[in-house]
Amino acid sequence: MKSPVTRFSRVGTLAVSLVVVAACSRATQGPRLVGAPLPPSDPGVPSVTNPMIDGNRYPHTAADTYFMAGMIPHHAQAVLIAGWAKSHGARADIQRLCERIVVAQRDEIALIQQWLLDRAEPVPAADATHHRMTMDGMAHDMLMPGMLNEGELRALDRARGPEFDRLFLMAMIKHHEGAITMVDQLFATAGAAQDDIVFKFANDVSADQTTEIDFMQKMLAELMPGGA
Repeated sequence: MKSPVTRFSRVGTLAVSLVVVAACSRATQGPRLVGAPLPPSDPGVPSVTNPMIDGNRYPHTAADTYFMAGMIPHHAQAVLIAGWAKSHGARADIQRLCERIVVAQRDEIALIQQWLLDRAEPVPAADATHHRMTMDGMAHDMLMPGMLNEGELRALDRARGPEFDRLFLMAMIKHHEGAITMVDQLFATAGAAQDDIVFKFANDVSADQTTEIDFMQKMLAELMPGGA
């Protein structure tokens, strides 16, 4: 059976291949914009935010755009905290896990940005810290499910050695569970995820991060009193 840690090379390969798919299917390229789109006003009836560009592409929905744009700050935070592993004295196996998270999720951020760009949607920065929404003419920054708040980030940043390992694993398990929640919300929205790239990416997030949660829970158990 393939180790859960080694699956990251597959994620990188998938991200590259999906970028190729997106590039090949592109007929026009819209301007690069900053910010994030509005979520669908009625999750049960998502609106089409862009008409079909050619005969090979389904129209994408507001729910698709909301999911993809929201996944950028979600991934960006994972890249941030995983990047602390070496400087914060994480043990060797956690450092290896973090290196793979950084590589895989940076690749996926690039994939999402290209998807949004190809569809003339607002493109959040690769290091976005919040998902920006506009409601009633006012811009609001929000955290996506599972993301750490400022206090939790500060606590993790202060930790070193075994305490960092413990807090990091707890944080990343919560983070991954939030990503799976985002996927579940996407698939529960009528008409969403018909776009081939969105469908494949969302399925991969759900499958891979479920596997990683199981793996990290075993690592965390080893750090707890009485652990194996």
